[in-house]
Amino acid sequence: MILYIAEKPSLGHAVAEVLPKPHQRKDGYIIVGNGDIVSWCIGHLLEQAEPDAYDPIYKQWKLEHLPIIPKKWKLVVSSKTKKQFLTLKKLINKADNLTHIGDPDRNGQLIIDEIINYCNVPIEKRNAVKRCLINDLNPNSIKKSLTSLRNNQEFIPLSTSALARARADWLYGINMSRVCSIQGRKAGYQGVLSVGRVQTPLLGLVVRRDQDIENFQPKPYFEVFALLETGKGEQFRAKWQPSEACQPYQDEEGRVLSKKLAETVVNRITGQPGLITAATKKRKQQVAPLPYNLSSLQIDSARHYGLNAQQVLSTCQDLYEKHKLITYPRSDCRYLPKEHLNQINTVTTAINQVCEPLQKAVAEADLSLKSKAWNDKKVEAHHAIIPTERKLDPSRLSKTELQIYELIARQYLAQFYPAWQYDDRRIEVEISGGLFVATARQTVDLGWKKIFSKSNENKGDDNNPNQEEQQKLPNLKKGDVVQCLKGELAERMTQPPKPFSDATLLSAMTGIARFVKDPEIKKILRETDGLGTEATRAGIIELLFKRQFLTRQGKQIRSTETGRQLIQSLPEVATTPDMTAQWESQLTSISNKEASYKSFIEPMINSLHYLLTQVDASAFSQLKGKGQTVKKQPKRNYKKRKKA
Repeated sequence: MILYIAEKPSLGHAVAEVLPKPHQRKDGYIIVGNGDIVSWCIGHLLEQAEPDAYDPIYKQWKLEHLPIIPKKWKLVVSSKTKKQFLTLKKLINKADNLTHIGDPDRNGQLIIDEIINYCNVPIEKRNAVKRCLINDLNPNSIKKSLTSLRNNQEFIPLSTSALARARADWLYGINMSRVCSIQGRKAGYQGVLSVGRVQTPLLGLVVRRDQDIENFQPKPYFEVFALLETGKGEQFRAKWQPSEACQPYQDEEGRVLSKKLAETVVNRITGQPGLITAATKKRKQQVAPLPYNLSSLQIDSARHYGLNAQQVLSTCQDLYEKHKLITYPRSDCRYLPKEHLNQINTVTTAINQVCEPLQKAVAEADLSLKSKAWNDKKVEAHHAIIPTERKLDPSRLSKTELQIYELIARQYLAQFYPAWQYDDRRIEVEISGGLFVATARQTVDLGWKKIFSKSNENKGDDNNPNQEEQQKLPNLKKGDVVQCLKGELAERMTQPPKPFSDATLLSAMTGIARFVKDPEIKKILRETDGLGTEATRAGIIELLFKRQFLTRQGKQIRSTETGRQLIQSLPEVATTPDMTAQWESQLTSISNKEASYKSFIEPMINSLHYLLTQVDASAFSQLKGKGQTVKKQPKRNYKKRKKA
């Protein structure tokens, strides 16, 4: 008998549907027609044991206990899903062969591997376990995956990497959270001051942004424009480009701070002739944006519809598991395997039925086009999020489900439209010895941009083709003469950085490298997923709100006094992305068989001893009387739970 072990009940039922009938539905598993069985986990059936499982004295939080470092790691059966674990354990022992159907990512690999190991499966049976990778819950895709099984041994490094991360997060989270909470309570704070490898650098990012806003000192700067007229009476404006001689009057960003200098330029050019020193027109094009991964979808959903990351993830899970309308949503990839080209007719037909607003876009799509999205070399465990071939009455979907589906479908359809073509024009004018430049961009062919609906145009959408047109530039050539009708002085004020929103905070997590100064760390972060993973970012953000470290002010996300004091108490390395970058680099090396578990965990433990001594207890003094009393210490968020 083959036992198929899925990560979630929804996946298990979808797999059973393509296996021989009739089916016998039991409590926690399904017996299919040929006697094989499909069962499932409900996310993590096993959890890292709490500190008191290693020694009862750890029930009390005391500084002298730290650091808590298990000599032999323990897993415990989750009390909420113990019944399903016992069912699965009996089936594992009974089965002749096992097929692992965890989600196609690092965490999905570990979830089922740890069950198999915990049940003491004999080595021969364990070595024979097959791995099935499923990205799409449609029957045809599942059938294909079941005929393309691989040996689970190939994925041991992936599982080891996930295990290393889970244990390191436990060590770091448990110990750093305890030292901060203990010191906080000594100062009169009621509650838990949790610290995590990802949550704390993210909090630090918001705290520093808020501090930059509060400490910002606006200062005036000045720009000069020349209103020019050609011999044919055509008018346009060109902006002054200060020369090197003006540097003493400029800030580090090149803005002119001297009003007197700007006024001098205005007076000098008014009524003077200008000589065209360069006039260029370059035809350029931009291909369609790639299909979504989860983070890019969450960012656009926040920008267009004001949805937070958790709302998007939950909606995607329903579209994937309940409605089977999209492929695996927790993907970090924006590319597609070439074999998906065989499905474009059926997928676009499904879009046409499910999403009425895109029917015209479907009709005008050129399915013979093949964008750069189809690239087998860029696809690893899973591919981009796209619609499936499933057709469904749209009335069965909620408003939010329809919105998310439409975003995913539009991004997919854009792959079958030509590039956006435009002319970039630039005119350089010399007036009284000064250089003035006029630029303009003019669309020649909207291409893929024409399918992006008007409902999204005014919500910060970079794909918006109908934003206000730039000035039209006259046809001029080098050597032509124009007249400066007048110089114009524009007085501006420097602006503080904007507070984070859901969209910009997610964007910051995925592009965290731009907030890092160290070139080596910046390089590592560019090559990794950023801060957190596709599957964990939403939960991390929500945790910071739950802990009352962050708060919402309309669409703005701001840090609280508690969050600020926590960041102030910690050494800088704990509040920046640097440590996460180093961890992810090493974990990736483990996944790629380039490093070992031991080479990662031992240095991490050594650094933990030092970090515990660097917490500034005096920083908690301002938190006296704040926080919420808890009767029982909540478990650390050291392992992300997946939705069943």
